[in-house]
Amino acid sequence: MSNKDKRSNIPEDSAGEITDIENKIDTAMDRITEVPSEDTEPEADINPEDVFYDPERDGTGDDEGYDPDDEDDSVTEEIPDEETAEEVPEDSAGTEEEDYDEAVSEEYDEEHDEEYDEGYDEEPDESSPRPDNRNKSARPGPVVYVPEEPEEEQDLPPRKKKHKGIRIFGLLLAMMIVAAGCVYAGISYYYSDRFFEGTWINGINCSGKTAYETEMALAEKIQDYSIQVSSRNQEPQTITGDQIAYQYLSTGETLSLLKSQKPYEWIRGFYEKKSYTVSENTYYDKTLLQNQVTSLNCAKAENQTAPENAYVAYKDNQFQIIPETQGTQLNIKQAYQILDKAVAEKQPTVDFNSAPDAYVSADITSDSPELQSTLEACNNYTKASITYTFGDQTVTLDGNTIKDWLQFDEKGQLLWDDATFHQHIADYVAQVAAQFDTVGTEREFYTTSGRTVYVYGSAYGWAMDQEAEVAQLAQEIQSGTQTTREPAYKQTANTHGVNDIGNTYIEVDLSAQHMYYYQSGSLIFDSDFVSGNMSYADRQTPSGIYTLYYKKSPDVLRGAQKPDGTYEYEEPVDYWMPFNGGVGFHDAPWRGEFGGDIYLTNGSHGCINLPPENAAVLYSIIQYNVPIVCFY
Repeated sequence: MSNKDKRSNIPEDSAGEITDIENKIDTAMDRITEVPSEDTEPEADINPEDVFYDPERDGTGDDEGYDPDDEDDSVTEEIPDEETAEEVPEDSAGTEEEDYDEAVSEEYDEEHDEEYDEGYDEEPDESSPRPDNRNKSARPGPVVYVPEEPEEEQDLPPRKKKHKGIRIFGLLLAMMIVAAGCVYAGISYYYSDRFFEGTWINGINCSGKTAYETEMALAEKIQDYSIQVSSRNQEPQTITGDQIAYQYLSTGETLSLLKSQKPYEWIRGFYEKKSYTVSENTYYDKTLLQNQVTSLNCAKAENQTAPENAYVAYKDNQFQIIPETQGTQLNIKQAYQILDKAVAEKQPTVDFNSAPDAYVSADITSDSPELQSTLEACNNYTKASITYTFGDQTVTLDGNTIKDWLQFDEKGQLLWDDATFHQHIADYVAQVAAQFDTVGTEREFYTTSGRTVYVYGSAYGWAMDQEAEVAQLAQEIQSGTQTTREPAYKQTANTHGVNDIGNTYIEVDLSAQHMYYYQSGSLIFDSDFVSGNMSYADRQTPSGIYTLYYKKSPDVLRGAQKPDGTYEYEEPVDYWMPFNGGVGFHDAPWRGEFGGDIYLTNGSHGCINLPPENAAVLYSIIQYNVPIVCFY
């Protein structure tokens, strides 16, 4: 039965009183169920006992003697005054009451259902009944109101207006970021083929320019190029760029610079200036440039004179230098190369006067070091004196002989011919060497056995180093040196004279198969030996005068190498002392006898075979440059 039906059964005289009681109860319910806002202070705690309704009093219990007046007195103590409650007309009380019940019930369920559940994790007490049907009015049934815990803050629903403002602000911020990103990306795209702001190339501001526009700006710099040519004894002339097809050529460096940019870094150009230098490659027609050189006034035949060399002349009983004369004869090849280099380097002017190679110059100038040396040498010819010594003999070269080697023309100018002068010196040295050299001559030698033999000395004796002597003598002549010395030798002997062997030597008597070692005329060693096999012409020990090459201990003696890489023989020895190619002294432990005529049929391959103990002694005393005289 609805509330309206219930009201229809109440007597008319008590309807007003019931309505007043219902209004008071509803007001109390509103106060209890009202959720305090952030802006209002919480009301005082309400004691549930003050608003608890005894179910026996609501007309549903067994107490039939229920007096509405008594209920009114007990309830009005805890609810607002009657003056604050609105009076509800009788005819609309039922409708408003039903609407009110539904509204209160729905609001209560929505706002406090979750709070109710959370506040009762444990099972509720039976003494505090919870309404079974939340959609019903709170008035008819028993209601228990649980006060809020003051320590716990109640979660309030978010303010929709505040959240809406944040969402609008975030949306605007996102739109601004997207717009800024689009602008940045657009500018980056713009600079993908253009130079950043603050970019300078070869002194040209290339900010915002493409590579092509920059190349055009570089080309514009040199389109009016020309070069002025100055020459000896002629007015300057100008060659324009049009006359040689002068033009700019790109090297690709500008485009490479542009590609090296990172477009997204375009903002750096507004606070960072960068300067670059690229090659300004140019092209011009070299054939046209050659034609321009030959058409210059300085290149014409009628404007050219040949230079004259400086020279040394013999005047007033002394030598002196006559200076050279400059000419105007243009060296066309060199002039073109100089001009070509100047054009290639984009120079505005070129002066052939400052480039000596542009003109044919004198071969010899007054400051020429060679000419100064010639003058000094000529003045020293009369005072130069070189005396050679050959033992007790001497030979002198002085200025009287040297002066005859010089030639002069009718003006007294020295006709200096270095080759001829050196030839005179070489002839003089060769003449002296032929007189005193002993290498390649035959000597008379007295043997220990008392014989006199003649030995050819192809590897021993005096031999002047003619080439070194010519150079040294020429220097001494030019410097006016006065000295006494031996000539330069490439080979020397023990003494000068007919017997240049001296009294320290090794005598090897191949016929007697015996050897002797004399030092300062005293015999210090002798021994039998076995020499080359006389049965073979290529194994015979040759005669002659030799000196020791070196000595080595131990060593391996090898014969001629065969095509298969092996040797005719390989023989290890303890002492090896070569003196004539592959011929030398060494020990021969494989032999049991030495001396006699063994060598005639069972000799060596050409070496001097010694007993091991004698080879050891010779190895310890033999010296270099000691003549070794071998004879039969």
